This record gives sequence, C-alpha cells and structure tokens, in this order.
Amino acid sequence: MRVAVLSSGGKDSAAAWWWAICRGWEVKALVTVDVQGDDSPMFQITGTHLVEEQALLAGIEWINVPTDGTTDNDMNDLAKALSNLDIDGFVSGALRSDYQKSRLERMGQRLNLHSWTPLWHQDGNTHVLELIKNGFEIMITSVSCEGLDDTWLGQTLTLDSFKQLQNLARTHRFNVEGEGGEYETLVLTGPHMNGRLEVKAAPIWDGRRGSLRFH
Repeated sequence: MRVAVLSSGGKDSAAAWWWAICRGWEVKALVTVDVQGDDSPMFQITGTHLVEEQALLAGIEWINVPTDGTTDNDMNDLAKALSNLDIDGFVSGALRSDYQKSRLERMGQRLNLHSWTPLWHQDGNTHVLELIKNGFEIMITSVSCEGLDDTWLGQTLTLDSFKQLQNLARTHRFNVEGEGGEYETLVLTGPHMNGRLEVKAAPIWDGRRGSLRFH
C-alpha cells in the first residue's frame, strides 16, 4: 500500500505515520497543510514547517500545501496536492474530531483515495503514554487553556511530566491529549525517524496562551 501521511509534525501525526510503517506500507510523502493565518479549526499552525526536517531524517518527500485556512479552501488546496501523488490513500492523526474525520473522508471519496484514521477514539491517556514509552520525544509547542502556563512551552513529555499533565487535566477539565486544541506538539525523534531534530525556540506568552517561535 502506498500512502501519504498528513503531518503537522506533532504527536498524533507521528503516531499515524508509525502505524503505517508498522503495517509495512510505503510512505511516499509527508503532506503538511501550511495555514497562512492565525487560526484554523482543522489544522495545526505552530512549528509545521519543521515537518520538512522530519522528512529529511526519514528520507521521504515533504509536500507543503499553502492555504489561507478558510473552510473549503483548506480542503480544496489539500485535495489538489494529493491528486498529484501516486498513492492509494492517506493517513491522518484524527483522534476524536468528527469534523476533521468527516471532511477528510469526503475529500478521499472525491479523489477515489482511502482515508485512514488509525487513532480514532483511542483513549487519550493511553495514546500519549504509549508514545512516550515507545521512544517518541514530544515537545509542547503551544498552550491555550486554563491550567497550562508558559512553563510548559518547550517541555518534552516524560512519564513524570505526563503525570503532572494528567493531574492538571483532571483539575481544569481539559483533554489530556490536547484534542481540543489545549496544546500542540512537535515530535523531535521516535522509532519512525532516523535521528533527532535539534531546535531552538523562544516562548511568546500573552498571559493566557502562548507558543514557541522557532529560529
């Protein structure tokens, strides 16, 4: 099976990419939707340009898809990029968002491509914990919910720090895996990559939310 992986560079994309590798499929490319704006209900924004470096470490093609991020334009731009690839389908890291999953599936139907969402409805605690245990180095690149402050920016998740995150999620009632946009991540290394990303970044914090600006 020849597939593209829709990748933001974060943990869910990495898990979906690893899933495809474990099935013995050929990952032809990492495809990143590059939102030219400040917000998107569909795609991650922070640090997505670093997917190019992940692709270089893995020795596969990276395809950047610029879009203004507005509804319909985002999927039309992505569909145009996928239609030029010699693939049987695409894999994404959608976990619980019906909005994301349904839009991707409808696009796949239009293109006559399979859409796989291997993480769908996984337990958030188990999902993140298994990634950490299997050697994924997950850096938090943005935070935007009550309970997560600027001290989390640039932190990598370990077994200990994830316990802290679990406690905060219970106290402040946010999704521990960040599915609701509570935080975003960048995977620096893992079993799906050959080598490790070395990054430098500075935090930007407005008192309620923040993100890393990568150099």
